[in-house]
Amino acid sequence: MLLLLWTGVTLMLPLIALLMKIPVRHVVWLWLALSGGGFHWFWHDRHNVSSIPDTLHVSASMVEDMPVQAAGFIASEVEVDGDRAQFEMRVTAIHQMGRNSEKSKQLASISEQVIVHIKLAAKQEQQVAAAWQRGDAIQIRGSLKAPAKAGNFGGFDYSEYLHTQEVHWLFKGNGAASLQKQQASLWNRYILLRWNDQLREQLGQRMETAFTALNHAGYMNGLVLGVTDELDPATYNEFTQLGLTHILAISGMHVAVYAATLLYLLKLMRVSRETSLTIVMVLIPAYVLLTGASPSVVRAGIMAMIGLFAARRGMLKDGLNILSISALLMLLWNPYYLLSVSFQLSFLVTGGLLIYMPLMKPFFAKWPLLLGGEIAITITAQLVSFPMTVFYFNQFSLLSFIANFVLVPLITYIVLPLGTVAMGIAFLWGDGARILAWPAEQLNELTFLLVKWLNVDDVYVSIWPSSSILWVMAYYAALYSVLYWLKTWLTSRRQADEKMTAISSPPISSPIHTGLAASAEWAAILQTAHEPEGAGQYARQQWNSYRYLALVLSGIAWLGILCVGYQSPGGGDTGMVQYLDVGQGDSILITTPGGKHILVDGGGTMDFATGKNAWRKRKDPYEVGADTIVPLLKQRGVQRLDAVILTHGDHDHAGGLQAVLDQIPVTNLFFNGTLTDKAPFHKLLSTALNKQIKLYSAYHGMGWEPDQDTKIHFLYPFPLQENESEPLPVIKEQNHYSVAMVLEMEGVTFLFTGDMDEAAESLLLSELAHSSSRMKDTGEMGTARQAVDVMKIAHHGSKYSTSEEWLSYWRPEISVISVGASNTYGHPNEAVLKRLSSAGSAIYRTDTMGEIQIRAQQGKMSVRYKRKREQKATK
Repeated sequence: MLLLLWTGVTLMLPLIALLMKIPVRHVVWLWLALSGGGFHWFWHDRHNVSSIPDTLHVSASMVEDMPVQAAGFIASEVEVDGDRAQFEMRVTAIHQMGRNSEKSKQLASISEQVIVHIKLAAKQEQQVAAAWQRGDAIQIRGSLKAPAKAGNFGGFDYSEYLHTQEVHWLFKGNGAASLQKQQASLWNRYILLRWNDQLREQLGQRMETAFTALNHAGYMNGLVLGVTDELDPATYNEFTQLGLTHILAISGMHVAVYAATLLYLLKLMRVSRETSLTIVMVLIPAYVLLTGASPSVVRAGIMAMIGLFAARRGMLKDGLNILSISALLMLLWNPYYLLSVSFQLSFLVTGGLLIYMPLMKPFFAKWPLLLGGEIAITITAQLVSFPMTVFYFNQFSLLSFIANFVLVPLITYIVLPLGTVAMGIAFLWGDGARILAWPAEQLNELTFLLVKWLNVDDVYVSIWPSSSILWVMAYYAALYSVLYWLKTWLTSRRQADEKMTAISSPPISSPIHTGLAASAEWAAILQTAHEPEGAGQYARQQWNSYRYLALVLSGIAWLGILCVGYQSPGGGDTGMVQYLDVGQGDSILITTPGGKHILVDGGGTMDFATGKNAWRKRKDPYEVGADTIVPLLKQRGVQRLDAVILTHGDHDHAGGLQAVLDQIPVTNLFFNGTLTDKAPFHKLLSTALNKQIKLYSAYHGMGWEPDQDTKIHFLYPFPLQENESEPLPVIKEQNHYSVAMVLEMEGVTFLFTGDMDEAAESLLLSELAHSSSRMKDTGEMGTARQAVDVMKIAHHGSKYSTSEEWLSYWRPEISVISVGASNTYGHPNEAVLKRLSSAGSAIYRTDTMGEIQIRAQQGKMSVRYKRKREQKATK
């Protein structure tokens, strides 16, 4: 890929230089820079490999789950969350445990970074783990595991992410006893960072002294120090919805406030300008380190240092040059910064402000300086960040403009300084810090209320499917063209107005308007203004016409690019059924040929941290609905679900739907007509009622047609109520009442079975047989077929489902099993797999293959899956 890109650039650069008349030396320098960057990336990536397999003298596949003992240093802050302690470790020696040879017992030297996960066995171990610090020399026992690859198409790939962090293995340990501290020298590469961690912790404690309410302390820690551990996840999600997360990420705004405050204080102390610039330039790296050194704050810090140095020396005052130098320095240090979302957004927004702001300023030239400048910056920043926001996060709130315009100045110029000063005073005077923190807390409450109020109505949140980099580039080019021609039009209008004003008002007698030159100039103006259809006026009219045409075409192109980016993929004459990888659970997305979207079940993450195990609960645990299903739906452009079909109320099918209903508009909800005794299920139905989603109880014989090419026939359960006025029955064991249905789409039939058990299968088969004989006697046409193309195997391949009679009736060509890897239930059962093989059905499993997609078109199927090489089979 890199070679192809380099070849393309090499061939295109001469053509671009010819068209744009760029000097040859500039083209040569550009080619050398791009070639050097490509080589630097290639060399860095080539050497980014794990040396652990070679050190252990085994293949990479054998390292997985291998018991090992390693020595090294803790290389990051230790995060203790519930029953897990996590940190990065620099491994300096490692050996395989369990071998008898003396050679294997010796620790082999190595230098490699790994992520350590230690599962804590008891609550008391949390205090033990909290005492571990960056820079501690340790020896640890456990096993190595490769990071998980993406299980769904377009899903987050943890393995690729860690690869950019130069981490290739996870080290799993059990209990705090698996880690032993070792004697170490007083100094190592991590000691300075350890002192920084301790300072951050002390500052965080002082912030908690000043801001007594936990939600305020967590919020201020994120705002001032970039520490988001105590930030309420719900608050963070609300900020994310409105595009305000940049406020909580330390960036150029914070560095600018920090530098400006220092310069002001030094000026009050009568320090000379040159000395002040030097002091601030030296102190900026300390602030960057103190706030976590994320790519955005590193960029801001480097730019600030270069800018201060340039100001001191009176040179290099061009912002784009400073931005480019900062990018070059960061990419030379670590080329993987180029893949960081924080890096990309930080540089794009900063560069966009430098490029687009000059085009935006004329529109607000007559406005009050502060108001016009603030509006121009807000609009420009929103327009520039928009394509990358929808590219990565697949949503954009129309209220983001208002939220940023109101809250960014409030937080930047009032709350941030107040919080910083209150934190500093807390070291000397706790009561004084609380007094100073009080107005900041009131403003925070106002901020939280405003953010919550702006998030009440989902109608202002638009969902955008993932687009290509070409779309992003086209957006920026069209936006620049629109703003350029708008500015040109506005400038010409103002010049015309000024000229007419000058014509209608004779020149004022003054030294400026006296003399031969002034008279000649005025005569020329009058002659030009009253020139009847002269060549000059005709040329200007032609030029104005071209400008208007260019403006109109640019606007149409920009709007067209937006429309193309907003359109959901799919439709046409192809239907697709996507069996998502949600671990031990079910979730299936159906996209019909007419572009309708139907979600069958929503997976669910079981929560065992209750009662005596409540200490195991994590602050922001993984939740399959919010963390997997909703992002995938947004990424695939699902702006509305025409139906959610909940087969039954068990948590591994219904748990993830709460997040879906909260964030995705839904039209209809089908369920089995029963209730469970669990609070989450009642909350789910209450949410559906509050959002005015139409509720339907699915039963045998019921049908639904999402579009003219798609039909759904519900087969099970049988009606449980005589009339609709009766209350819904509460049934604890839901599997027996799972919704079963047949989907007919593009000449292909799919059978969905939920978690049906053998008893339910037997009842349905008896009813189908009875109906078949009755229809034969009466000559009626039936809706259910005795053979299907694809069957979703019931209950994740449990031995209590998928009987031989069931398989012989349906005779599926393809069987799909939705099941979690290494689950504790033993799913899928070997007997079920044998029955499927005997029936001649091709087996596809989400635990080994990841997401499975089946396309249906004119009676033909094509299948592909994620975790292995994509394969396609045609019926």
